[in-house]
Amino acid sequence: MQSEARIFKSVCRACHGGCGTLMHVRDGRLVKVEGDRESPLNHGRLCPIGTVTVDLVNHPDRLKYPQRRLGPRGSGRWQRISWDEALDEIATRLADIRARFGAEAIALGTGTGRHHIRWVSRFGNALGTPNWCEPGFAQCFHPRVNTCLLTFGDFPVCDYTGDTPPACILFWGHNPIHSGPDGETRFAVREALAHRPRTIVVDPRETELAASADLWLRVRPGADDALALAMLNVVIGEKLHDERFVREHTHGFEQLAAHVAQYTPEWAAPITWVPADKIRAAARLFAQTRPGMLEWGCAIEHTPKCIQTVRALSMLPVLTGNVDVPGGWVFGGRAIGKFPSLIENLTPEANAKRLGADRFKLLGGAGADLPAAHIPTLLQAMREGKPYPVKAFLVFGNNTLVTYANSKLVYESLMKLDFMVNADLFMTPTAELADIVLPAAAWPELDQIVGLPTIAANVALAQQKVVQVGECKSDEEIFVALARRMKLPVGTEDVKDVLNAQLRAGGLGYDFDQLAERGFAKAPLKYRRYEGAGFKTPTGKIELYATRLEQLGYAPLPYYEEPPESPLSAPEAAKEFPLVLTTGGRIPFFFNSEHRQIPNLRRARRDPRAEIHPETAARHGIAEGDWMWIETRRGRIRQRAKLTAGIDPRVVSAEHAWWFPDEPGPEYGVWKSNVNVLTDNTPPFDPAMGTYQLRALLCRVAKAEGVA
Repeated sequence: MQSEARIFKSVCRACHGGCGTLMHVRDGRLVKVEGDRESPLNHGRLCPIGTVTVDLVNHPDRLKYPQRRLGPRGSGRWQRISWDEALDEIATRLADIRARFGAEAIALGTGTGRHHIRWVSRFGNALGTPNWCEPGFAQCFHPRVNTCLLTFGDFPVCDYTGDTPPACILFWGHNPIHSGPDGETRFAVREALAHRPRTIVVDPRETELAASADLWLRVRPGADDALALAMLNVVIGEKLHDERFVREHTHGFEQLAAHVAQYTPEWAAPITWVPADKIRAAARLFAQTRPGMLEWGCAIEHTPKCIQTVRALSMLPVLTGNVDVPGGWVFGGRAIGKFPSLIENLTPEANAKRLGADRFKLLGGAGADLPAAHIPTLLQAMREGKPYPVKAFLVFGNNTLVTYANSKLVYESLMKLDFMVNADLFMTPTAELADIVLPAAAWPELDQIVGLPTIAANVALAQQKVVQVGECKSDEEIFVALARRMKLPVGTEDVKDVLNAQLRAGGLGYDFDQLAERGFAKAPLKYRRYEGAGFKTPTGKIELYATRLEQLGYAPLPYYEEPPESPLSAPEAAKEFPLVLTTGGRIPFFFNSEHRQIPNLRRARRDPRAEIHPETAARHGIAEGDWMWIETRRGRIRQRAKLTAGIDPRVVSAEHAWWFPDEPGPEYGVWKSNVNVLTDNTPPFDPAMGTYQLRALLCRVAKAEGVA
């Protein structure tokens, strides 16, 4: 006779959306996951990824115990070892490398911003190395975070947890109904859309949002800065801005107005491929329909001029008075206190050694909220020992060969390492290159707290451990165990002690166990706080003219710059590679490189698909569903053709993060369809953030003859 299932509240972290869940556990086994109707972020609903959590946790291919590699790197042969053996070996090897080459010769890498990301840099700081990295820091989210901190003194988020729905939503480089980043879940967006706001979509692809929008601006990939500057030109030139808000609460309006006078819609039309009258219509609609919010995504951060693109876009809600108002952009309730990163443990000398920090100050220097190393510079240090050698790489929750740009160069870099550790849920092409592989806990197997939306933390949620699978440990527990084994001076506290300290600092009155019982707690949301306190900038105002950027040696006003590889900047290359490649569109059944092991998800998307216009496909003899080659100057991959008129005939959109766990290891088909074989991580970089080019690249296509 089966015992009755116990039900626990938690928060889904299959992506970093933060949907509240109810976890059903019977006899120590997870048997059911459903949405929590009380959660303010999803109101009981789950996406396809969340619904298969039981399949993820109980998957037969999960890594369940530590393993040591036998034979050369990439041999695919492994030996089971105990946790004591694994931790002792890691601690000994790291101590030896630190003694011989300095702590900076040890680097840490991580993936998307879920429960463990801040703990990766925390362990690096405890160890004394400034070199930790995450592919999104220069390419996703943190360009927006760091730029907004310098412009606003805080990070604004969309007001989905308030009582006032937006009257207008501008979706720019973001498709949130197929993703759920940072607490701004797809369900919150759909609820806002149910109030029938006016919508504007800026996207090269005719997404579901674009198809139903009042205005769809089919921008050329990589031309977002030109489009934003032209919209600013219209808002200011036609005096559509909120004159009182701009006069009383912004700095540098006159300089901005004079600067953007040159960026007319007629100037922008041939650059952006968006007609001038459509640019004017979009600027007028957003300016005249209030409250309005800007929903922006990582597409704007995938070219080497992302900081100025972010700057230009951020000014649209500012000029229209949609900052810190109900239904617009708001600042957070801070339900959780600041995470103890231990960065104070790094000496000034150690901080100065952070790779790339001397050049990219918004990524790793004085302009960074959470300083990180520059990935291309880090990879060069692995390969060439310049500017100094990096000998060890510890990877937590990241499939580096799939998610870092220029995968073949990444492979060369990893093969040069003396020592590599990878903690993950499954064996991956990246884990196969490690010396030690550690079995990581999935999200129902660990204790953590999350404040969402990220940075704002309007809602605090408890992610609680409800089951134990094999010998899996959370990344946080691994870091604490290593810190204790290495006798580090900091970073040895129990995980729950750190969580409780953050909750005390947030002031909601709950410790972890109490919050876990409740599931979540909301912080009171206040509007127009600037009326009494101003903004946390040197001028006390929103800085349209950025004084801090100017002090750091960067342009204080946004400007237009063509990507280094585009039809306009590289016309000779465009003769050989005549199409523009965009990448990174979200697949609702996977989260980046994750979940392709799950049968119910894989049935929904068996193979990678690349969108191509029927006219372009016909010229190359490509039919619907055919395998086709996509080639750039860095390599060639194949994906199945999806013919659509909802894309410009000059553009191809390829899916990212593909590998095939069902194919033989140690490669698992990583070179077949992985779009990062095509992307570029070589100079030029964004001068402030070090960002490289993931979109707007030049490519060509052909039918893949003889490929089954």
